[in-house]
Amino acid sequence: MRLFCLFLLLGLSPALAADEEAPPREILGPVNARVLKVRDGDTVEVEAFIWPLQTVTVAVRLRGVDAPELKGECEAERAAARHARDRMSELVGDGFVQLRRISGDKYFGRVLADLASPTEPDIGQRLLREGLVDAYDGGRRRNWCATIGALKPGQPLGKG
Repeated sequence: MRLFCLFLLLGLSPALAADEEAPPREILGPVNARVLKVRDGDTVEVEAFIWPLQTVTVAVRLRGVDAPELKGECEAERAAARHARDRMSELVGDGFVQLRRISGDKYFGRVLADLASPTEPDIGQRLLREGLVDAYDGGRRRNWCATIGALKPGQPLGKG
């Protein structure tokens, strides 16, 4: 009881004190991994080598980008999604990548990270430069069908 009163006097709660020992919310990395599957233009499944002889299989969403959806509302979005997925497959190459700035995603079972391959230091930024994905900050997604239909031939999909 005295300890609890001390926490109250100091303006702390027991839960806050326990959080000081909580695991980090972001890991800088790098964490080496092997790509098992390219799900779409912004998500891959990997086997991450977290320490010697220990791995974890997890879906990794590229930090800061949003790709068109393979099950999008219109054929133009679905075609753009296939193109972004195929380019992601090309960029991950033989399947060995590094994850950096790894944090939790808003959906359980997935992490956010920057992804690099042996030949590409930042796959998300590369996809942005090529106009295959859009910049994304976790808020509302772009309406791909509305914007893809308004594009001129040869104009990139992404804003950035």
